[in-house]
Amino acid sequence: MAKTPWKTDLWFTSPWNFAEEVRAGMNFPAEIRIHDITLRDGEQQTGITFTRAEKVDIAKRLAAIGVHRIEAGMPAVSPEDEAAIKEIVDLDLGAEIFAFARCMIPDVKLAASCGVKGIVVEIPSSAHIVKSAYGWPLEKAVKLSIEATLAAKEAGLYTVFFPIDSSRAEIDWFLDLIERIATEGHMDALAVVDTFGVLNPHAIPYLMKKIRQRIDKPLEPHFHDDFNLGVANTIMGLAAGGSVAHTTVTGTGERAGNTPMEDLVLALKTMYGVELGIKTEQFVELSRVVCRYAKHTIPSNRPIVGDKLYAVESGIIASWVRMTGYEHFLDMAPFRPELVGQPPVSIVMGKNSGIDSVATWLDELELEADDDQRLALVAKVKQKALEKKDLLTEEEFKALYRQVVGA
Repeated sequence: MAKTPWKTDLWFTSPWNFAEEVRAGMNFPAEIRIHDITLRDGEQQTGITFTRAEKVDIAKRLAAIGVHRIEAGMPAVSPEDEAAIKEIVDLDLGAEIFAFARCMIPDVKLAASCGVKGIVVEIPSSAHIVKSAYGWPLEKAVKLSIEATLAAKEAGLYTVFFPIDSSRAEIDWFLDLIERIATEGHMDALAVVDTFGVLNPHAIPYLMKKIRQRIDKPLEPHFHDDFNLGVANTIMGLAAGGSVAHTTVTGTGERAGNTPMEDLVLALKTMYGVELGIKTEQFVELSRVVCRYAKHTIPSNRPIVGDKLYAVESGIIASWVRMTGYEHFLDMAPFRPELVGQPPVSIVMGKNSGIDSVATWLDELELEADDDQRLALVAKVKQKALEKKDLLTEEEFKALYRQVVGA
């Protein structure tokens, strides 16, 4: 690890993150992989529909930034999904291609026919969902899981067993289930699934420990973001020995979404010194493409990929930028924009702008104004921004300049 992993040319986080006492008990594996589920779980977000061509394009982009595994979809959903998966497999992108299936032998066989390397096989694992949502006796869930996972093994597929809603299951029933599947059925790895995002970070090591007491399999955190804890929970799962993180681009997914890949990868890189080999400088472009295909609007201040993260309105921050310049940019931000593919910092004009904001725009537009005129411009800028409840355009600023200074 670098001498100062919290501070490099590209980021500046807290040195306390790397204190010996803080890091005690962390057990990150030597290799951590990203299993992207945008094309399946991401598409389950209400209103999102990807065409076959869009799925193929997203898969290409995921592979290009270094994503290790791509869950290309669930072939049983539609012929279009099946065709997209087959096309992605045929492209030989370098990433491992997985499919998703219910615990049904026909689903497994269909996935195998697509040529995928691995399969994620789901089953409800909480008694309340097994009984109320499916109307099954509990033993049926066990029986179907055994049959389907054995079929996956016979088909030569790397099998990730995926117990839905395990975080709300009665713990002994859940542990008995996974132990039976591991012994009577088959699993190469277990997805540790928090379907409704209801685990808190402190519960993760407890759950991982309980699972390891029953089975000796690689564990893959799959956490939803209903309480905005997906990233924190996934980091806790990886620090407890989980080796594969399930994520989506910009947190797309059912309800509040899944663990966002960008946030997870960058946090691991800059605050834990854990490098996943992902090309973070392509995050913004990838997010823009996926959100355009999804017709999904993200907040302008969303972490990492928000389009106004490096647009400075605050007068005091504009002063810092003007005084320190780009050489000392990390004194006022946690990471440089180029680390994630953001455009360079810009000073914008709005209600919170100050004298240095105006000075910067005057310099850029090659306009002259004395100190009194600059103060008058600040007042007019604030008033105009209040009237329109938005930032000013260049033409609006020039119009105010003409009012104050003249032609």
